[in-house]
Amino acid sequence: MSTNGTWDAVVAGGGPAGAATATVLAQHGRRVLLLEREQFPRHHIGESLMPYTWFSFERLGVLDWLKTSGSPLKHSVQFVSTSGKVSQPFYFFQTIEHECASTWQILRSDFDRMMLENAASHGVEVREGVRVQDIIRDGNQVVGVTAQSGNTTEELSSKVVVDATGRDTLLASRLGWKRRDPDLKKLAIFTYFKGAKRDPGLDEGATTVAYIADKGWFWYIPLADDTVSVGLVADHEYLYRNSRDPEEIFCREANGCSWIKDHITPGTYLGPMRVTGEFSYRATQAAGDGFVLVGDAFSFLDPVFSSGVFLALKGGELAADAIHTALDQGDVSAAAFESYTRDVRHGLDSFRHLVMAFYDRTFNFGEFVSEHPDLQPQLVDALVGNVYKDLQPLFEAMNSYLAQGGPRPAPVAS
Repeated sequence: MSTNGTWDAVVAGGGPAGAATATVLAQHGRRVLLLEREQFPRHHIGESLMPYTWFSFERLGVLDWLKTSGSPLKHSVQFVSTSGKVSQPFYFFQTIEHECASTWQILRSDFDRMMLENAASHGVEVREGVRVQDIIRDGNQVVGVTAQSGNTTEELSSKVVVDATGRDTLLASRLGWKRRDPDLKKLAIFTYFKGAKRDPGLDEGATTVAYIADKGWFWYIPLADDTVSVGLVADHEYLYRNSRDPEEIFCREANGCSWIKDHITPGTYLGPMRVTGEFSYRATQAAGDGFVLVGDAFSFLDPVFSSGVFLALKGGELAADAIHTALDQGDVSAAAFESYTRDVRHGLDSFRHLVMAFYDRTFNFGEFVSEHPDLQPQLVDALVGNVYKDLQPLFEAMNSYLAQGGPRPAPVAS
């Protein structure tokens, strides 16, 4: 076993959350080591970006890469009813007067590789193929990690450890903090097609959400190189009711959804068919003495509003700023990260309100806006990622709407 000197921060995990945290810490002048168990590029899901990721990209210095990457521009989101009727697309530029109104559909293997390289360009020491096995404690405080590369094991000392291990949830699992969301017991089955149908004009890069009657939904995300990401999300019991074969289930549901069937039929199935379950969870705490959880290592929320990368990036920024302040003050106890915990919970809670409304059959977004036109700007803010603000009036009105059973008949004229 070999030992290394002390780092300001060791980041376990090189996905968007870990790369963002490391990059911002390095921008603050901190000495940062990032350890990633895999060799990038590697496949990852979560390809559709929210408009407000733009501001994180600006801070991280990667906007030029996105603009020249060839990633399809995403101007809108559209919804398809169970009857096959397509909604009027929700164009971001109709409500946002800013460059962020156009965002991107990204290939995560390329995007994540770029984010890791960007961290290195800012002075982060990046080591791939290194697995963080455990944390090192001095009493109750975390003071480093044990990491393995090949046959070599190292003890790496650091003032703060950042858990960005994604759905592996290294610390949340070890500490018994991980809690499944009892209301969002979903799983996803997804794959890729080449040459599948794309809508014309501004809608060519749109994210489409196609409903499965009272059960779940499909995503349809156009990517670069004439490739489309297609997946379905629904309850475990519904999807596995007759078969556990992913391809059979996917084909069954696609054949029952006219819009999806029409769009994938001209395409060539690329495969493989992938499955991911236990979608939504959250740790009971986001930090402890000497450590912070970021991104999916803290929480993962149902992806219907494409909030994953946004929450990872913004959480990384918030964590890095909190760690920098804590190091300046010489206090890296859990109490020093209370504001970070409060902020990341606020963002997650905001999106969870929207997700729960989406799955509630009594909720109708159009009807809600008709009843509360004054709250439309707040609803737009929530949908595009501007959630680190006071949205309580919106969510109180949504709760009241749901408590009354959703849409009400119009009053009878006298």
